[in-house]
Amino acid sequence: MTDPETPGTTQGPVTISTSSSERAPIIYFDGASCFGHHNGAIQIELAANLLMPVGAAVRVDVVQTAHLRCSVAAALALREALDKALAMYKQGQQQPAEVIPAVKN
Repeated sequence: MTDPETPGTTQGPVTISTSSSERAPIIYFDGASCFGHHNGAIQIELAANLLMPVGAAVRVDVVQTAHLRCSVAAALALREALDKALAMYKQGQQQPAEVIPAVKN
């Protein structure tokens, strides 16, 4: 029996169904408003800021954009994906920007 908290390292290639790709929602969030666990499921609430005009001022409202629920193994896989994406972002930030000449010969 495998450890449920450790993602499998000998998994075969994953094939994403083409019938679901276009219909998957895009979830935007500015932060995680709260988190916890219940009966072995990780629970994370994602939230976004809304700017609401109030006369000449602006009020910031925070709204929930998603209720993320997953197993411990899925949470570890998500954390690994986020760590790798952040590493890719940092690597891109360290590379000098390409200079594009104003006139090409």
